[in-house]
Amino acid sequence: MKSWSLSTRIVSGVLLVVILGLLLLSTAVGGFTRYEVTERLDNSLQEVSERLQAVVTARLHDQAAGSVALLPEVGPRTLAYQVMDGSGHVVLRSQNAPQDPFVRDRQTGFANVPHFRVYMAAPITGKYRVIVGEPTFHRRETVRRAMLISIVPMLVFLPVIWWLVRLIVRRALRPLDRLHDEMRARDSGNLQPIPPLDLPVELISIQSAVNTLLARLETALSTERAFAASAAHELRNPLGALLAQVQMLGRMVPESSDAGRRVDVIAGRTRQLGRTVEKLLQFSRASSGVAFRRDRFDLLAVVHVLVDDLGHNPRDGRSLVLTTNGIGHVFVHGDMDATGILMRNLLENALLHGNSGIPVQVVVRPDGSIDIANDCTALTPDTLSRLTSPFVRGSTAAHGSGLGLAIASNIASQMDAGMQLRSPLVGSTRGLGVSLYFPNPEIVTIPDDT
Repeated sequence: MKSWSLSTRIVSGVLLVVILGLLLLSTAVGGFTRYEVTERLDNSLQEVSERLQAVVTARLHDQAAGSVALLPEVGPRTLAYQVMDGSGHVVLRSQNAPQDPFVRDRQTGFANVPHFRVYMAAPITGKYRVIVGEPTFHRRETVRRAMLISIVPMLVFLPVIWWLVRLIVRRALRPLDRLHDEMRARDSGNLQPIPPLDLPVELISIQSAVNTLLARLETALSTERAFAASAAHELRNPLGALLAQVQMLGRMVPESSDAGRRVDVIAGRTRQLGRTVEKLLQFSRASSGVAFRRDRFDLLAVVHVLVDDLGHNPRDGRSLVLTTNGIGHVFVHGDMDATGILMRNLLENALLHGNSGIPVQVVVRPDGSIDIANDCTALTPDTLSRLTSPFVRGSTAAHGSGLGLAIASNIASQMDAGMQLRSPLVGSTRGLGVSLYFPNPEIVTIPDDT
C-alpha cells in the first residue's frame, strides 16, 4: 500500500479550496470592476457632453462649417468632440475627432462607433448638438488596469497563503508527532504508559487506547516470563532427579547386561529431554521479546565467558579456539542476557554438529563482527535458507533439538543485529559459518607493547 502524509494531504486540500475560492473571487471581482469602471467612464462622458452642450448653446453663433479647435497637448487618450448644426454638418470639432460625424442619427445617448465610445447630449436650445467620444483603446486599457489592480494582489498573495497554511498545519500536527515519538519508544523493555502530552481532544482517545494496550501487553509478557521461569524450575528439578535415579540404578546393574544397556538408553534420553526442554524455554523467552532492551555492554566479555565455559567441557574431543585480532573490547547496545543466550546457542550448535578433532573457530573481526565456523558436510542452499526455522536440522547424525539457530535468529532480529549463514566456508568445500553483526559497535584495540 502506498504511504501518504497527513500534513501533505491537509495542506493540499486546504490550498486547493483556497485557490478555487480565490479564482472564483477574482472572476467576480474582475466582472464587478469592469462593470463599475465602465459605468464611471460613461457617467464622465455624459457629464462632459452635457456641459459642453450648454457652453456651445450659449456661445457658438454662426460658426463656419469644418472649423477645428486646436488644443495643446492633445494625445490619443484625449476626449474628442464634434459640434453639429441642424442639418447634421460638423461645424466645430477637436483636432483628434474625425471630419465626418460620429453618428448619422440624432438620437440622444450612447453609441459605439469605430475607435470611439460616444455620447450625444440632448439639445437645450438652438440648432447645435454636441457629441463627445472617448477612444476605445483607452477605455479598454483603463478597465484592464483596474481589473489587474483588483486581481493581481490576490494572486501574488498565494505563496504567502501556502506558507501560512503549511505553518499552521505543521504546528497543529506537532502533538501527533510527540505522540508518535512516545509510541515508537515503547518496546518490551519500556512498556510504561504514555504521559500526558497536552493533546487535542481527537488524540486523547488514541493515547488512552495505546495506554490500555500497553498495560495489557505488560501483563501478558509478565505472565509469559513468569510461566517460563516457573516451567524451567518445575521441569529441571524432576528431570535432574530422574537422571540421578537412573544413574544410581546404572551402578546397581552390570554394565554389559541387558538391564545396563537399557539404563544407559534411559539416561541418554533423559539428558536429551532436558536439553530440549531448556531450548524450548529459551525459544519461548526469545519469542516474548526478551532482547528489545538497549543497554551498553561489552560483547567480547560475553564471548570470553562462554568460550571458557564451553571450552572446559569438551564434547567428544571438540574444542573452541578464540581469535581476537588484537581487539580488547567491543561495546554494543542490547540486552546482555539475551546476547548470552544467542552466543551460547551458536557455540553449542557449532560444537554439536562439528567434526571431532577439528576445533570450532571463533574470530573477532576488525569491524567488531563475530565469526563462528565449524567443520561439517556442506549444506545445500535450500537447507541453508531454512536452517533458522524452528525444528529444522541439517544432514547430521548429532542429536539436536533443531531450535538453536532459530533462537539465535529471533534474538538477533530483536537486537537489530545481522546474522548471516554460509556453507561451505570460503576456500573450502566443507563447513558451516555464522557471522554476527551488531549495529554501530565501539571497538577498543589492545595497545601493542612492542
